[in-house]
Amino acid sequence: MTTTTTTARARARALEGLAHADPSVRLRAALAVGSDPAPGSVGPLVERCATEPDFSVREMLTWALTRHTPAATVPALLPELRSARGQARSQALHTLSKIGDRAAWPAITPALLADPDDEVARAAWRAAVVLVPEGAEPALAVGLAAQLGRGPRETRLSLSRALIALGDAARPALDAAADHADPEVRAHALATEVLRRDPEAGFEFAVEEAKRIVALGGEDREGR
Repeated sequence: MTTTTTTARARARALEGLAHADPSVRLRAALAVGSDPAPGSVGPLVERCATEPDFSVREMLTWALTRHTPAATVPALLPELRSARGQARSQALHTLSKIGDRAAWPAITPALLADPDDEVARAAWRAAVVLVPEGAEPALAVGLAAQLGRGPRETRLSLSRALIALGDAARPALDAAADHADPEVRAHALATEVLRRDPEAGFEFAVEEAKRIVALGGEDREGR
């Protein structure tokens, strides 16, 4: 048996292991696939990402994909962003953010940034701030700011972090949102600004400070 044949059989066994009932076996299989990257492994990895129920295994699948070339992975991931399955969209976005190839930027659409599935939207926000090309940050900030006031604590914190990651480019959008008619939007914008100024403050403190400022009618805002 040639070395090539042995390697091919090992790869085939690893790919079969991705569908095993035991998550520990799937985890080892994903590790094996990533440790021996081959173009033929990309499709099965992407396919498994859409259905894998175990978080640790999903993270290993993403790692395995990052071990392959962007030229092989990005084209395979982009169609997943249009999937009807929320996990397929969110995991593809997460993986694209880890790959970091800005060629994927045009696929980060306003629809994904506003996806009704919070997990998908959060993944889109994280991917967007990684992939945004130079000069497009202000427009992205406007798109992100349109989601202020959305969802529970973890969703709001994810959005705040994304806006903060854009730096000064997010200031005009946050300033505009701080005058929004919706008090939830105003409070979230102000909490984001508190966190931007003092990252050590913590989100809970930032929210309470924002509520206080909203109750005062914005009189205590910095520079106002």
